[in-house]
Amino acid sequence: MPLLSLGGMRFQQSWSDLEASAIEAESQRNLEATLAAAVSAGFHHVETARYYGTSELQLGPALARHPDPNRILQTKIPPRDDPAAFEAELERSFQLLGVARVDLLAVHGLNLHEHLEQTVRSGGCLEVLRRWQADGAIGHIGFSTHGPLELILDAIATDVFDYVNVHWYYIRQDNGPALTAARDRDMGVFLISPTDKGGHLHSPSQRLLQLCDPLHPIVFNDLFCLMDPRVHTISVGAARPSDLDLHLQAVAQLGHAPELVPAVAERLQAALVERLGEAWLETSQQGLPAWRDTPGDINLPVLLWLHTLLKGWDLESYAKARYGLLGNGSHWFPGRNAACFEASADDPAAVTAEELDEVLASSPWKQEIPAILRELKQRLGGASVRRLGP
Repeated sequence: MPLLSLGGMRFQQSWSDLEASAIEAESQRNLEATLAAAVSAGFHHVETARYYGTSELQLGPALARHPDPNRILQTKIPPRDDPAAFEAELERSFQLLGVARVDLLAVHGLNLHEHLEQTVRSGGCLEVLRRWQADGAIGHIGFSTHGPLELILDAIATDVFDYVNVHWYYIRQDNGPALTAARDRDMGVFLISPTDKGGHLHSPSQRLLQLCDPLHPIVFNDLFCLMDPRVHTISVGAARPSDLDLHLQAVAQLGHAPELVPAVAERLQAALVERLGEAWLETSQQGLPAWRDTPGDINLPVLLWLHTLLKGWDLESYAKARYGLLGNGSHWFPGRNAACFEASADDPAAVTAEELDEVLASSPWKQEIPAILRELKQRLGGASVRRLGP
């Protein structure tokens, strides 16, 4: 695997399936220019998914026009309760990509234990993939996940997967035990969306730019990820050829990462301490109920994490996007934001401060959390965000 993978989630024309005749010439030119630049730079791994809209449709002819003898092609299919429906999606992906084989096939979005069960049970989706694998149509089988750490560890422990697509980067390191578990089983580790989900590093705050100097935040985050021996490749979700440039800068500086990364990380941590205090950083997640056990399904762990990013590093665009997804991201981003907290009494979903207080008995910050939720509502509230994809 190369250190950088070309992710196919941002360069397609539409997030809806379209007919080939609906693809605009400029959109196809941009995708092919991005692919050509990636091939030239050594991005031998290209990954997409059945539910990345027109990504597979547009990649199919582009792959044929921009050959790479070292190409490693991956697509991803969500699990289904009906294996026949899963196989139909698999056939559709191969048809759109115009290939007889993909090197890597991931079960896309193992976010709930029921998804894992649909995959590994007798007669489930994995048996479909094993049959295709035996026929030579699939190389290695993995899974992608936005799920909780417990689920990721359970999926790894099945010992049926060759690799995992997982979230882990500087601002979110809680999946570290999953990286260790995957390494211990000789699984490949592919990091998902380190630039976008790693803090909207493509449009960083001025504070983040200053704290990461002399590195761009993208370069710092790439180096942080790639210098970890558990990590094999990180996704570059390029929307245009120029989106590759900073990631290539990171690879060029990888040999200096042991000197560059700690200095920036120290400044970033000091900035958090300056604005939030060590006590908050050490204990803000302690004693919080799960979102399912919180009135209004308010996802307190995520909201307090967003508060930390917002206060410490001014990551407003990222925090606003994540806040807007809560309540609209289904199992990809579960729980709700603070919109229902102290809402109008006419709102049947309204949650009072007294109701919230009852589930915060174990939190050392129970007195401060209501004010934090009010501030998040005021600063981040507004239009909801619909998660793209399945």
